[in-house]
Amino acid sequence: MKIGIVTAEFNSFITFKMEEAAKKYAQENNCSVTHAIRVPGSYDMPFAIQLLLKKQDVDAVVVLGAIIQGETKHDEVIGYALGKTIHELTIQYEKPIGFGVLGPGINAQQAEKRAEDYAQRAVNAAISLFKLK
Repeated sequence: MKIGIVTAEFNSFITFKMEEAAKKYAQENNCSVTHAIRVPGSYDMPFAIQLLLKKQDVDAVVVLGAIIQGETKHDEVIGYALGKTIHELTIQYEKPIGFGVLGPGINAQQAEKRAEDYAQRAVNAAISLFKLK
């Protein structure tokens, strides 16, 4: 199975660890990462996801990000918009997207604690859904 990974650079102290964990978990599960794209933030992911979904050498995409709660509801707006768009893309292209985005409503400590687990779960979801085809 061939996987593309999209990682948000925002909160890179968390997301880059997630990316490494996802790559390692993919390899342990006999998957090859054919593309790894970094985008500025989680809100910027859909364009890169769409590019990967169009590629013949990508069976599934894994998205990794950390939307940390601030003083406003900005994290909620970003999180909900991203989730809705990703759902639409997976239906449109009929390829799985493993969702490994922490938040909204999470602080940095919580995100760091959960980062590796979320990355692995995202890869696992992509693998499981791909097997349904």
